[in-house]
Amino acid sequence: MADSKNRAIAAAILPLVGGASNITSVAHCMTRLRLGLADRALVDEDALKALPDVMGVVDDETYQIVLGPGKVARVTPEFEELVQGGKTAAPEPHAVTADELAAQGAELKAARKAKNATPFKLFLRRIANIFVPLIPALIGCGIIAGINGLLINLHWLPGVTPALAAIASGFMALIAVFVGYNTAKEFGGTPILGGAVAAIIVYAGVVNIEAFGQKLSPGQGGVLGALGAAVLATYVEKWCRKWVPEAVDVLVTPTVTVLVSGLVTIFGLMFVAGEISTGIGTAANWLLDNTGAFAGLVLGGLFLPLVMLGLHQALIPIHTTLIEQQGYTVLLPVLAMAGAGQVGCAIAVFKRLKHNKSIRTTIKSALPAGFLGVGEPLIYGVSLPLGRPFITACVGGAAGGAFVGFFSMIGDKVGSTAIGPSGWALFPLLDGNKGLGTTVAIYGAGLLVGYIVGFAATYFFGFSKQMLVELNVDSQAAAGESPAPAPAGTTEPTEPKEPAKV
Repeated sequence: MADSKNRAIAAAILPLVGGASNITSVAHCMTRLRLGLADRALVDEDALKALPDVMGVVDDETYQIVLGPGKVARVTPEFEELVQGGKTAAPEPHAVTADELAAQGAELKAARKAKNATPFKLFLRRIANIFVPLIPALIGCGIIAGINGLLINLHWLPGVTPALAAIASGFMALIAVFVGYNTAKEFGGTPILGGAVAAIIVYAGVVNIEAFGQKLSPGQGGVLGALGAAVLATYVEKWCRKWVPEAVDVLVTPTVTVLVSGLVTIFGLMFVAGEISTGIGTAANWLLDNTGAFAGLVLGGLFLPLVMLGLHQALIPIHTTLIEQQGYTVLLPVLAMAGAGQVGCAIAVFKRLKHNKSIRTTIKSALPAGFLGVGEPLIYGVSLPLGRPFITACVGGAAGGAFVGFFSMIGDKVGSTAIGPSGWALFPLLDGNKGLGTTVAIYGAGLLVGYIVGFAATYFFGFSKQMLVELNVDSQAAAGESPAPAPAGTTEPTEPKEPAKV
C-alpha cells in the first residue's frame, strides 16, 4: 500500500515538471526532491504546489520540491523509475487553489534565485553538496550516541553500551574519508582517489611523522583537511589526464595523484587545517561563553534571512567540524530557534486572519511540519509573501536564540550531535555539558520562548490596518461576488496590492 501511494505521488509530480523527457537529474536531501530540468518553462508550478503531498517548491540551481522528511526518501526511487521508464501516469484529480500569497511567494523565490547566482554562493552550494549526503549517517549515529549516553547514565545494559559506542563512533572516526570521496565527486575527480587521499588524515600511522616541528596526530585537520586534500587530488588528477599518455594512464595517473596530494596533505594541509579547525572550535565556544545572549540574539534573528540568501550553507562545514571536535555543535540549537519564531508567527497569522479560509488552510497543513523543523511551507506560503510577519518571525527567533545563548554564557551548553533536523526533531540529538535533562529543558524552553515572542510580535505588530482590511476576508465568499473585485488572498486574479510591504 505504501509503495503504491509513493508511486502515485511520483506519478502526479512527473507530468507537472514537464514529463520524463524534461528531467536531466534526480536527487534528494532530507526534505526535498531535487530535479535537474531541461526547460523550466514546462513546469506547471501552481498545479504542482496544489498537490496534497507537496509542501512547497524552491526554484534554485536545481528545481526542489519539498515533500518532507521520510516521504522524500520513499518517493524519489519511484520517481526515478518512472523517469527511466518514460512513464507519465496521469495524476488523480485534485483541486487547484492558487492564491495571491502563493503567487507572491513564487515571485520572491524567483528574485532570490537570480540574486543567489553569484560565484561565491554557487561555491557554497558545492560545499553543501559535499556534506548533505552525510546527514542521514550523522543523524542515525547521533541518535544512537544519545541512547547510549542515556543507558550509561542510568547504568542499564552495561554489556551493550560498548557496542552502541562503537556503532555511534565508527562513522565519525572515518568521516574524513567520506568527505574526501564526495569532494572529488563534486569537483569532477575520481571519488575513490579523493577518499584515498583523505584517508591519510585518519590513518593511525601518522603519529610517526613530524611536520612543522611537531608530531602529527590521527584526525588532525578533520573534515576541512579532507576537503582540501580531495580538491588538490582532483586538480592533480585532471593535470595528469591532460599530459599522461593513454597507454600508461591507468598506472601513472592514480599513482601521481595519490603521491603528490598525499605528501602535500601530510606536510602541509593536516597542520594548517588542524589550526583552522581548532580556531573554529575556540571561536564558537568563546562567542557563546562571553557574548552568549547577544550572539544568540543575532544568530537566531538572522538565520532566516541567511537561508533566503543561501549563505547558511557556509555553516555546514563549521557544524561538522564542531561535531568532530567536541561531539556536538553548539550553534545548531541556537539557529533552530529561527524555526520556533516562524511557527509562533504562523499561529498569530492564523488567529488574526479569522475570515481568510485560504491562508488558514495553508497554515493548518504546514504547521505540523513547522513544529518538526521543516519551515519552507510557512516561509514561502505565509510569512515571506506577507512581508511584515517575516520580520516578526525573525524577532521570535532572536528571542529564542538569546535565551539558549544566555544559558551557554552561564555554563550550560546545549549542542546537537548531528546537523539537519531542528524544531522538535532535534530533541533526540541533543547533548551538552550538564546532563541530558538540563540540556533538553533549556532547548525546550528556548523553543517555547521563540513560539511566544514570534506569536506576540506578529499578533501585535505584524499587520497594518490596511493589511487587515485587505486580508481578513472570506476569500471563498469574496470569489463568488461578481460585482466587487476580489480582495488579496482570493483565487481570483487581481492587480497585486501592497500587503507584502512593511
